[in-house]
Amino acid sequence: MRQRVILALLTVTCASAPAGAQTMQGDWPCKQVRVPDIALAGVWTGPSVDQARKSWREDPAIADFVSRIAPRRTPLEEAERLIDDFAKNAGAGRKDRLTLLFGGLYDRLTGERLEVVNGLDRFGRRLKEMAEKTREETQAFFDLQNRKPPDPEAVKKASEALQWRVRLFDEQRKMVSYVCESPALIEQRLGALARKIEADME
Repeated sequence: MRQRVILALLTVTCASAPAGAQTMQGDWPCKQVRVPDIALAGVWTGPSVDQARKSWREDPAIADFVSRIAPRRTPLEEAERLIDDFAKNAGAGRKDRLTLLFGGLYDRLTGERLEVVNGLDRFGRRLKEMAEKTREETQAFFDLQNRKPPDPEAVKKASEALQWRVRLFDEQRKMVSYVCESPALIEQRLGALARKIEADME
């Protein structure tokens, strides 16, 4: 009886996956709406960056600077201070240099965000596959448990294997709420850096 209760609870756990299933779009596992791109107008009101997005890699200084301040491992306060220094040393072409800098940041961070979104799609697909496999093994366990005559040793092994699988699945499922924040964090960082760049244009 105790095993039946435990497995019933595990079945409920499996049935809850993937997290946010009612709002899923395809394999997307997040409650947030799947938005692959960062709208330029939502983070930038400065000069056009069409040309800057095409040419920023051709400027070694800009390319190196983007690689320094784009990653989240660089604290935002430090990145903003570095942008101040960059603007002060840009000379008469400051506005053009800052526009080129933002073009590089936008290109890099939107690309990074898209990679994260695509990774979440793959994560959601794996999670759905794990949930389905766990449900199948749960049903197989019930079938084994109800077999006549009973095989206690086989039931014990199946129970242990199933509980291990459910723990693994549950650990992955709990990661969803954390990893689903990543696209928003990238967008927030880009927005903050854009505001700093625009402020230094004045």
